[in-house]
Amino acid sequence: MAEILLEARSVAKHFGGVKALRDVSLSIRRGEIYGLIGPNGAGKTTFFNCMTGLYIPDGGGFDFAGAPLKADAPHQAAERGIARTFQNIRLFANMTALENVMVGRHVRTRAGVLGAMLQTAGTRAEEAAIRQRAEDLLHYVRIEDRADDLAKNLSYGDQRRLEIARALATEPKLLCLDEPAAGMNATETEELRDLIDGIRRDGTTILLIEHDVKLVMGLCDRVAVLDYGALVIEDVPAVVQKDQRVIEAYLGA
Repeated sequence: MAEILLEARSVAKHFGGVKALRDVSLSIRRGEIYGLIGPNGAGKTTFFNCMTGLYIPDGGGFDFAGAPLKADAPHQAAERGIARTFQNIRLFANMTALENVMVGRHVRTRAGVLGAMLQTAGTRAEEAAIRQRAEDLLHYVRIEDRADDLAKNLSYGDQRRLEIARALATEPKLLCLDEPAAGMNATETEELRDLIDGIRRDGTTILLIEHDVKLVMGLCDRVAVLDYGALVIEDVPAVVQKDQRVIEAYLGA
C-alpha cells in the first residue's frame, strides 16, 4: 500500500437546497493515477473546487501530504503542491505559450517587487531559470515549436497541452486534470494518454476527471464514481465498470 497523499474526509458542499457533495470520503495514494467519474452534475468539478480553494466546503475537509489542507484560495493550494487544469480552458489568451508557462512558475520563485524593480543579479538569474524551465516544459508536452505563438492562436489540443505545462510549472505533488480529453479526436486522446502516463512515471500523482470512460478505465489505477454528490464506489477499474450501481448511474435503472 502506497502512502496516502490526499484524503477527503466527509466533504460536503451545498448551494442553497442543492447538495452538490454529500459527505464524500476518498483517498489518493502517492504515485497513482486516480479517476473521478460520474454523470453530468454528479459533483466532480465541485470536489475539485473545494480541494483547490475556489469553494469552501460546508462540511468535512482534506488532509494533504500528512497535514490538514487549509486552502482558502487557489494560490494556497498551489503553494502546498496541488495544481489543476479546468474543464473550460483558462489561458492568458494574449500572452505567448512561453509566457503562460512562466506565469505558473512564479509560485516557486523568491524575488520580490523591489528585486524586480532594481533588476538585481539574483532576480535576473531567477528569471533566466524560469524561462529555461518553461522552455523545458513546452518541450515535455511537445509544443516547443509554438513557444512564441499567442495562446489564443494555438489549436485546441495544443491549448490543452499548454494548460498542463503551466500546471506542471508549479512543481505539483498532485496534478488535477478536469476533463483534459474533452473535444479531442481519437489521435489526440491517445497522445494525451501517453502524456498523462509519462507525468505519473516522472513522479507526479494525478487526479483525473474525465467523461471518456474508456480512457479512464485503461489509464487509472483506481476509480471513484460520484452520483448526485455521493460516492457510489471507489475501487480498481475492473470492479468499478461491472458494478450495477455505476451502470445504472450512467444508463438509468
